[in-house]
Amino acid sequence: MNPLRAISIIQLTLGVIHMQDYKKILLAADFTDHGNLVAKRAADLAGKYQAELCVLHVVDSIPIAESIYGPVIPYEGELSSELVRAAEKRLVEIGEQFAIPLSRQWVELGSPKLEIIRVASENDIDLIVVGSHGRHGLGLLLGSTANGVLHYAECDVMAVRLHDPK
Repeated sequence: MNPLRAISIIQLTLGVIHMQDYKKILLAADFTDHGNLVAKRAADLAGKYQAELCVLHVVDSIPIAESIYGPVIPYEGELSSELVRAAEKRLVEIGEQFAIPLSRQWVELGSPKLEIIRVASENDIDLIVVGSHGRHGLGLLLGSTANGVLHYAECDVMAVRLHDPK
């Protein structure tokens, strides 16, 4: 085959292949120390794609335990309400910092993995941005939120690698 023809075919093929244009990006905010890095990545992508940026925090519904053998304290209605109100305040701060209107700030109560996937599906999200600590061993066995979202979300997922101080 003529080398120039091969280059032309490659150029035509590459011209057809392009990254998806994201229109709605969901930042899964966990309020950790690294959360600002994840939020900045999500905001950068929203700017590059001229996409709507949405933010979600999930208040985990797993009961609180004193110790491994101690009593289990389920989230009572009042405690859950307090946690949701506190999360809403934090989301307002993130919303102000990254120009996310209140209509695209959501707080849910439940399993973070399941709620992130559900909210993304219900709101036609094209990309979920979540932080990932890259856990190994027991942490991986118990399952991370990022891992669960990555494997079960219907849209693209960007896991921002987070490094804990050593």
